[in-house]
Amino acid sequence: MNHTVLQSLLVALIALPLLGSAAALLPAPPGLRGRGPDQAVLRHGVTVTGVVLAVAIALAAGFDHDRPAAMQAQTDVSWIPALDIRIHLGVDGVSLPLLVLTALLTFLCALYGYFNMPAGPSPKAFVALLLLLEAGSLATFAVLDLMLFFLSFETVLIPMYFLINRWGGAGRERAAWRFILYTLLGSVIMLLGLLLVGLKSGTFDMVALASDNGAKLSHTTQLIAVLAIGVGLAVKAPMWPLHSWLPDAHTAAPTVGSVLLAGVLLKMGTYGLVRIVLPIAPEGAHTFAPYLAAFAAVGIIYGSLACLALARTGAKGDLKRLIAYSSVGHMGFVLLGIATLTPTGVNGALFANIAHGLITGLLFFLVGALKDRFGTTDLDQLSGTGGAALYGRAPRLGGLLAFAAVASLGLPGLAGFWGEMLAMFGAFDPADGLSRPAFLTFMALAGLGTLLTAAYLLVVVRRVCMGEHPETEMGGTLTGAPAHGTAGGPSEPAAGAAEAPGPPRPALADVRGYEFAAWTPLVVLTVLGGLWPAAILGLTDPAVQQLLGGGH
Repeated sequence: MNHTVLQSLLVALIALPLLGSAAALLPAPPGLRGRGPDQAVLRHGVTVTGVVLAVAIALAAGFDHDRPAAMQAQTDVSWIPALDIRIHLGVDGVSLPLLVLTALLTFLCALYGYFNMPAGPSPKAFVALLLLLEAGSLATFAVLDLMLFFLSFETVLIPMYFLINRWGGAGRERAAWRFILYTLLGSVIMLLGLLLVGLKSGTFDMVALASDNGAKLSHTTQLIAVLAIGVGLAVKAPMWPLHSWLPDAHTAAPTVGSVLLAGVLLKMGTYGLVRIVLPIAPEGAHTFAPYLAAFAAVGIIYGSLACLALARTGAKGDLKRLIAYSSVGHMGFVLLGIATLTPTGVNGALFANIAHGLITGLLFFLVGALKDRFGTTDLDQLSGTGGAALYGRAPRLGGLLAFAAVASLGLPGLAGFWGEMLAMFGAFDPADGLSRPAFLTFMALAGLGTLLTAAYLLVVVRRVCMGEHPETEMGGTLTGAPAHGTAGGPSEPAAGAAEAPGPPRPALADVRGYEFAAWTPLVVLTVLGGLWPAAILGLTDPAVQQLLGGGH
């Protein structure tokens, strides 16, 4: 595709949601109000995010897939000449999958919100914040100037804070404050590191800095820069022990907030490590890599054990909180892959980023649907004494939850498998100069983490999807259940021989039309990612080789 067209598409990708956010605050034209202004603004959100997704797909189609290591669709104009800060945009094989993922998840959230708007203030503010969040997220993955990266990175914090604080559930104010305080504190430290790199090297341009490969930065400068930048990015990743804001934020956030937090915002930290830290300060990255790997391995085990504790009967574990802790473990694999400093490990990390966005986004959608139906996400309340019997009461919903769970535990043939496997392969043979025995230990801990992950997810599936499915409901036949027996076995014996019926349960709606529309793309892409990993690895590998090789 023509360079000018690609350039225009990338600019439009960031500008459209920004303009759409401002437009959402304006009164709807009389002819477009539909049933009222609330419906009009929600429809506006679906329209704008749909157009942005179409632009992202067009950008991916026009991208030169024969040169994924080359920075394409570049725009480079001076913005603040006194500080040599430029509006520099571009896309390569590392950022393209993240741009498409962000556009897809935001569109699906807008579509879901159109039919199932979370309780809270006016939809006008909700749509404006959702579009502002999308603009900041897309800009973070597209900008190539350190100061612009910082501004984009910060832009997403305010809309996510308000989405949690105004449309969230119980404990939302405390969760929102913890989210903003942790991430702002990390960002301040990161800004100091970015300024140090820019002032010492004479430029904030990420492409030029990556080509220099740290040549203009002393070893001490690189150590300080990696420590400062790494802390800010690690908070967002989230890396253990800087993760404690995440479970509260996920538990309190509305469904669409949880989906975007897991699917998009967590990716910014790990993307920054690959885009900024590895190529710009390679000596500092090499020094801190074993520590990053150690924290990652502990995070994998810690996240899995926390999930196991929440999943057990009587623990009053919240299902949203459990999936939030699972993200700590899954992102641990991403951080472990990055810490190996090898193409295999970093490619695995980037693949795991995309897989986690798809699978955990689907899981949070499903848990939101459970909360809509049951009024709670408390596992003990959901499952009762014998299990929630979702397979029998809402078979499509139960089947989707089981699918998302086995995808999350890394079943071969689904997208979750490749990233974790490649990250462990990278740890098996880390970069030159790194302690192989140490990384083999981290690999073994990660392998144990996969077993623990399978354990807690299968416990969740057993408790939520399986169980007795009573035939009667409030004295009558359960809606949709056969009159001659239960969904889980043969017909009951004749009257007089049957056991006493279980406690009455309300009928459950199965997957609704708008839910089917919002979840199907994630299911399809999870399967495609598992069966055809080359679609992503073919993009990321040449770009990763170049980043690790100092621009060569």
